[in-house]
Amino acid sequence: MAWPHTRAGNAVWSQLGALLETMRPKQWAKNLIIFVGLIFSDDRLLFHLPSLGRTTIAFFLFCLLSSSVYILNDLTDIEKDRKHPIKRHRPLPSGRLAPRVAQLALVAMLTIALTGSMLLGATFGIVALSYLLINIAYSFCLKNIVIVDVFTIAAGFVLRAVAGAVVIGVAISPWLYVVTILLALFLAIGKRRHELLLLEEGRGTHRRVLEEYTAPLLDDMLSVVMASTVIAYSLYTFTANNLPDNHAMMLTVPVALYGLFRYLYLIHRRNAGGAPEEVLFQDRPLLAAIVVWGIMVVSILYLLPAP
Repeated sequence: MAWPHTRAGNAVWSQLGALLETMRPKQWAKNLIIFVGLIFSDDRLLFHLPSLGRTTIAFFLFCLLSSSVYILNDLTDIEKDRKHPIKRHRPLPSGRLAPRVAQLALVAMLTIALTGSMLLGATFGIVALSYLLINIAYSFCLKNIVIVDVFTIAAGFVLRAVAGAVVIGVAISPWLYVVTILLALFLAIGKRRHELLLLEEGRGTHRRVLEEYTAPLLDDMLSVVMASTVIAYSLYTFTANNLPDNHAMMLTVPVALYGLFRYLYLIHRRNAGGAPEEVLFQDRPLLAAIVVWGIMVVSILYLLPAP
């Protein structure tokens, strides 16, 4: 028997749908970086079910944390987002989601995420709390400080990678740290460039820090970070101690280069970069490069003899 449609019932479903949209489930793809520690660990733990289970739980907890941050950002920036040509259509600035509903959901999600994080382990809980605090600081202060803003975004990616390592008790590789922060900076700078060009003369009314950037400056920063990323990843492929002795991981360098070049092409020629997670799923060549890279990495690490 179908439930009758009522005005109250429709309103509840409308609020739930708007809340889910505000949680940005598409951006949960960023939390997949938590699995990096599992895949690249010295003990090759990708197919170790207890470790895989803990990492999967950690992934979902960070999805709740990141969604909490998105809700907090939207609550904080309602008036600014109403002046943005794209963000004004989001549920909160458009009025489709009641602020009270968003606030209650924020409290519930934070309670579940932080409690669950502490139950997974004190160290993981501290990393999760650090991720939350640095994002709160970004929402209220750090996003307005030039250059510091992009480093704060990058720090969120690094903390995800660190969380993936500590939740299964593996060492945090310096390569994991270096490559993650460089790649995260590349994405963050591309996002700033997109916002700068999209908002043009009205950029300062939405995000004050955009007044401090210019397109040539951001292009220079992209060039420096991209070159550094390529060098760091290339050095990793033939110097890391936990890789096969035949240096087969070097075969992944051209694929990684193609992925970076493709993303740079999308930034400059397609004016993409504002939402990396959408670019990932919408651009088939980029998605194919990432899938091929992933298959190559897993094959090299798990099918070839360990050093």
